[in-house]
Amino acid sequence: MADPPAAAPLDLGDLRAVAVLGRGAKGVVFLVRSPSSPEALALKAISRSSIEHKNTAADAYRRIWFERDVLLALRHPLLPSLRGVVSTDKIVGFVIERCSGGDLNSIRRRQTEKMFSDDVIRFYAAELVLALEYLHGLGIVYRDLKPENVLIQENGHLMLVDFDLSTKLPAKSQESLKPSAKKPDPRPCHPPPQPPPPPPSAPAKKKRFPGCFSCNAGVSPEGSDSPQGSVSGVESTPKPSASGKLNSFVGTEDYVAPEIIRGDGHDFAVDRWSLGVVLYEMLYGRTPFRGQNRKETFYRILTMEPELTGEQTPLRDLLRRLLEKDPGRRISLDGVKGHEFFKGVDWESVLQMSRPPYIPAGPDVEAEGAEGNNLIDVEKLVQEVFCNGVGNGNAAEAARDNGSDGNREEGFRDPSKTADFSVF
Repeated sequence: MADPPAAAPLDLGDLRAVAVLGRGAKGVVFLVRSPSSPEALALKAISRSSIEHKNTAADAYRRIWFERDVLLALRHPLLPSLRGVVSTDKIVGFVIERCSGGDLNSIRRRQTEKMFSDDVIRFYAAELVLALEYLHGLGIVYRDLKPENVLIQENGHLMLVDFDLSTKLPAKSQESLKPSAKKPDPRPCHPPPQPPPPPPSAPAKKKRFPGCFSCNAGVSPEGSDSPQGSVSGVESTPKPSASGKLNSFVGTEDYVAPEIIRGDGHDFAVDRWSLGVVLYEMLYGRTPFRGQNRKETFYRILTMEPELTGEQTPLRDLLRRLLEKDPGRRISLDGVKGHEFFKGVDWESVLQMSRPPYIPAGPDVEAEGAEGNNLIDVEKLVQEVFCNGVGNGNAAEAARDNGSDGNREEGFRDPSKTADFSVF
């Protein structure tokens, strides 16, 4: 396959960092302004020193550039696109559009009972299915589906972000799309054999929906300080077995599929398992297999059936089929689209829906953390975060366990009133 076209290099000095959007195990995400763009952008900055002092530096750079190639290949309104690459002696980073609506869990926690109605779940589930279907059509296994990686765009539609745990399967292992399924003609995506320097400029990509980014990567490299809730080990270059499956131990604790824990080899079916966990969490306000510690959580994933309390509805039947421990019997994405829970859904018009459940209020970008001309020194802050060991990736997990609801943000419709929006 040919290399994907290069991303335009950006000069860090041309970006005005006005706020920190998040911190994770691998980087810090900044809200930035660029003189060449009227929009707010997101910069994910990764410390070179935090990578290069480890024995796994080459693998870490391969993961970084694989994520870059994925972002370059994507052409879908529910997935981000790369606006440019920043590279200095101290950091390397990606710039993409920014979402203003927060992540799926932050919205769920604002609800009275910290859960969504079936109608809201149906809308978000449909968009997640479309995003996964597109990725799988490219041969990309996402491998880190969780609410913190599902952000809300300005128009209320979802954006699936963070591809540093993703990998690519060979063509013989790819799930085939239905003949009627429409997807753009993508550019091939694969990691270069060596970590290259930032490539020369290339034409800017056509603007689509407003995009977003986050840095809540679920897994730290083997031997690093792994964040709670993650399991170690990830390969950007896939190493499939003779069966065409992958053997890396990768994912986020509550969402990892049984076949990954067992080490049986895995493929696209792991994304369908994680989809089931995410939908379960939207319905019940908790994940289905969480234990007191990682060992207990993994034991529950391997041995226990999900507790599907309440009336036996089409949604609960779908959850049972997604949370099937045998990946060979787990419902396919085509099966999900044809399931009774989605009866009446026009899959061709989901992305054109003008009234999603929640529309974020328009962000006041200059007011978000910026006071006058007191801009953030990106390199200095990233160095401080990783030299002091702050970048442990626990921010998202801590937020998940936080018992406080917080105030409902202005601009979001009341999710308890399904008449306030048009779903299907």
